[in-house]
Amino acid sequence: MAIEINVQQNEVHVLLEGKIYVEDAAVLREKLLELLEQGQSRFVFHLHNLSYIDSSGLGVLVAIHKKALERNGKIVVKGLQGAVKELFLLTRLNKVFEILD
Repeated sequence: MAIEINVQQNEVHVLLEGKIYVEDAAVLREKLLELLEQGQSRFVFHLHNLSYIDSSGLGVLVAIHKKALERNGKIVVKGLQGAVKELFLLTRLNKVFEILD
């Protein structure tokens, strides 16, 4: 799994590639919580090249979403496809996050 994080103006762009398992989710959570502590509250997740995410990875997205909303921010998810898109639909997370192509 690869995580690439870029801060552009007032948005944090998070590029996730490959597969996200428990260990990866812990690393992602740490990095994102650090950015929240620094005052960031707008996140754009680019998932075009993400082929798998487990429940711990989804949990990180939900937790960051909740914390971002508490800070008047938001999360946008871009590029859902394949099994990851199916998982978002199955878990109804497409109703939680703003989803863009």
